[in-house]
Parts: sequence; C-alpha cells; structure tokens
Amino acid sequence: MRQSMDKVDRIDLKIIDELQRNARITVTELASRVGLSKTPCQLRIKRLEEQGYITGYTALVDQSKLGLDHIAFVQVTLNNTSSKALAAFNEAASKIAEVEQCHMIAGGFDYLLKVRTRDMASYRSVLGEKLSTLPHVLQTTTFVVMENVKERGL
Repeated sequence: MRQSMDKVDRIDLKIIDELQRNARITVTELASRVGLSKTPCQLRIKRLEEQGYITGYTALVDQSKLGLDHIAFVQVTLNNTSSKALAAFNEAASKIAEVEQCHMIAGGFDYLLKVRTRDMASYRSVLGEKLSTLPHVLQTTTFVVMENVKERGL
C-alpha cells in the first residue's frame, strides 16, 4: 500500500476527493478546484483511472426513496474457515441482492454483512431463506439500524 501511495500527490488526492463528492463535475470546474488548468487535470484523471485508483463511476441512490428503509448489520460465524469454505461463502453471499456489503473480519466472528430490505418482515425472510442457508454458516447475529446518521454519498 505504501508503495502505491507514493505515486499520488496531494493534487491527485484532491481530484479523487472531488470526484467522490461529484463525479459529474466538469473537468474545467474540477481543475479550478484543485488548482490546475484543464489539460493537466484531464491527464491526471486518465492516469488515476489507468493505474486503478479510480475504478469507475456510479450514481448514488437514496435507497429509502425506493422503499428500502430497513438496514441491518449481520455478524456471521462460520463452522469452517478453510480457504475452500471461505471461497464458497464469498461466492454465495455476493449473489444475494439484499447484501449491500460483505466484509471478512478478523475478530470474534468471520463476516460482517450490511443488508438492506423494505422492512423487518422482508429482512426476516432474507435471514431465514438466504443468509442462514449460505455455505458453512454456523451462527448469525443481527444489529438493526435505528437511524442512519451518515452514509457516504447521501
């Protein structure tokens, strides 16, 4: 990681920060905000994309406006943590649409999932029919979000 960070300077980091705030910003406006002219700014953006610092652009959506108000974090403990078991879990979890994020954790459990559904009833269905049936799941513990205080991009 340290070697990769040596390739970017503070202007590159400003460009990345501005694009994370608004990927639809014009190059002219972005250049102005980071203290460059248009052409050097375009070249830096292209380099950041080619080197994999910027991996794509997407629209951020207010999920609650789509009726997906229920957020739960789920701790998952597996009964087997061999490479094969982890790969099977990873593949299966990535296919569940309601799983917004899935992180392998070092600690007292194996995975932390962010799950988004319409309501508690639909979450209960996802838990019982999808999450609990994932390969090698031994136990799950659910933490329901009461209020979304900060979520990047919203």
